[in-house]
Amino acid sequence: MIGFIRGVLVAKQPPDLLVDVAGVGYEIQVPMTTLFELPAVGEEVTLLTHFVVREDAQLLYGFIAEEERRLFRELIKVSGVGPKLALALLSGMDARAFSQCLQRDDVSALVALPGVGRKTAERLLVEMRDKAGKWLEELAPAVTDRRPVTPASTDVRAEAEQALVALGYKLPEAARLVSSVQADDADSSEELIRLALKAAAPKSTR
Repeated sequence: MIGFIRGVLVAKQPPDLLVDVAGVGYEIQVPMTTLFELPAVGEEVTLLTHFVVREDAQLLYGFIAEEERRLFRELIKVSGVGPKLALALLSGMDARAFSQCLQRDDVSALVALPGVGRKTAERLLVEMRDKAGKWLEELAPAVTDRRPVTPASTDVRAEAEQALVALGYKLPEAARLVSSVQADDADSSEELIRLALKAAAPKSTR
């Protein structure tokens, strides 16, 4: 079991990272909540990890905080929810939002996320409600500082679209979400993805 990785962040291509640990490059997939908290490429990063071994692949998932990893591990215990869908869930809503979703029995908020059908959403609410104890209620929301912005380039928009597709959105929907963000509201693919995901979230009627 690989419990954590500490090394130099070599590349970021959401949701994939490459981290150099003593000359060995680890490919790690992360949710957007972690991506938004990462340092710049070339700086040191520490990630808590979850290692998955399949017949056809060995996959490493990374998280900036223990609460994220714990929620990920609880999610993949739910019938029909694999690591890819768990990453999409964590990318579309932070831990506090997920907790509130459970409290409100909000199926529509889950169905709005890529790859989540109504049956899966209902199963998540039923199976996760028992797991949403004190530890989940006390999870702090992901907090990031808003940086000064400059117009987003075509390359940044293309990277954001690719990241959304990797999360499970169809390309036309990913392009629509990225296009819905004003060009001068984001200076990086990470910020553009954050705003696009926010635009995709259903508006609360409560």
